[in-house]
Amino acid sequence: MTEHSTSTAQGSERPVRVNSWNGWDPLRHVILGRAEGTVVQAPEPAVRRDYPDDGFPLGAYGPMPPEKVAEAEEQLDNFAAMLERRGIRVDRPARSTYQQVSTPEWAQDSMFGCMPPRDVLLTVGNEILEATMSYRSRWFEHLCYRPVLQRLFDGDENMCWEAAPKPRLTDASYKPGFWDVFNKLTTEEQLAR
Repeated sequence: MTEHSTSTAQGSERPVRVNSWNGWDPLRHVILGRAEGTVVQAPEPAVRRDYPDDGFPLGAYGPMPPEKVAEAEEQLDNFAAMLERRGIRVDRPARSTYQQVSTPEWAQDSMFGCMPPRDVLLTVGNEILEATMSYRSRWFEHLCYRPVLQRLFDGDENMCWEAAPKPRLTDASYKPGFWDVFNKLTTEEQLAR
């Protein structure tokens, strides 16, 4: 994303710039996530996962099954290749690793991964904003995208790069027992809340 020029499928050189003002112009450059390193997050105040059919009943967490990761990564690689054949530049984030994370105020038994860049990065005009995350498991996810953003920043003198303030996500940030009550509500009651 940040190199001064890139070859298109036709072989001509064009400058690479952060420049997204609407959703209708032809796509020229995209950041595509990675399935590798994606995990079912350990329980935390903001989220509880329950995927019993995939081997992760409520409270269970850990790396996604290797066959699912391989299938998803193959699909992402094929999608990237298709985009590149159409002259669209594709950047990928650094690989995420399953690990515990912590700040001075909390510890979390797992990260999440770096599959959905749209959750973390927002491009408006010549600015890329790193959004903050409300899950402890995703608090450091932005680091996977930093090498791509740094190259972009170094290669485009007009790019603005900002990061939203990070929330503390202490236990006081959450309503105790929220999920215990919420999961007993009907869908209509959940939506009303």
